[in-house]
Amino acid sequence: MKWRLGVAGSPIEHSLTPQLHDAALAMVGFEGTSRRVELGAKDKAKLNKVVRKEFDALSLTMPLKGFGVEICDELDEVATRTQSVNSLLVHDGRLLGASTDGDGFVHAVRGQFGLNVEGTHVVVLGAGGAASAIIDGLIRAGVASVAVHARNEAKVEALVARYDHVYDFSLTYRPVDLIVNATPIQGRVEDVAVMQGVGAHTVAVDITYEPRLSAWRALHERSGCPSANGLGMLAHQAALQMQWWWDRPIDAAQLLKVIS
Repeated sequence: MKWRLGVAGSPIEHSLTPQLHDAALAMVGFEGTSRRVELGAKDKAKLNKVVRKEFDALSLTMPLKGFGVEICDELDEVATRTQSVNSLLVHDGRLLGASTDGDGFVHAVRGQFGLNVEGTHVVVLGAGGAASAIIDGLIRAGVASVAVHARNEAKVEALVARYDHVYDFSLTYRPVDLIVNATPIQGRVEDVAVMQGVGAHTVAVDITYEPRLSAWRALHERSGCPSANGLGMLAHQAALQMQWWWDRPIDAAQLLKVIS
């Protein structure tokens, strides 16, 4: 079998996912190709048609993760709870959906910083699909608290209601062990100082990777925080996706080297 893989979203031209697919195919000794597909917020019907007709498996990025939930015949537990899908698999004529973003993030901070998040206090900036998946992964990994800071109050309230130990930003525990920026790079308001409770002890992760060093991340580095961009999460969530597709182990550290 020659696997037909790809990644869909918008904008998509910068995506590094095809490189990850190619590297993982080589790891497991499978044949296949991967390509980028530009699909945006108005393309739900097209996404459903394209994935079932042209692909065996597909990665989803913004703004399609919510659409993935709607078109699947079956969802895994995490995708059902978060209402976010980043991985599609066509199996026996049915479209299956999964979410590996949360576990991918947790694995990335463990691999990059040696940070076991169990018992930590976390701040997440943003309340969209990526933030929701990350919060789900953090809660399942045993964090002590997650404070959510976002402009969409309804989404924040939904996250607070869904989980124990998730709070509105006004109830942030200080000091902060881990801060995560999961807001889109477009439309950010540039911070002039780090928030109270964040310091040299705080790991700061910006899940964007274009630019590699965002203004937000640079600010935290100047404050002494160990920091990372989203490449680690990208590699680890991709490794989990492809393990799900193929039931084969995928070395996320090797994938990260491919795109770093």
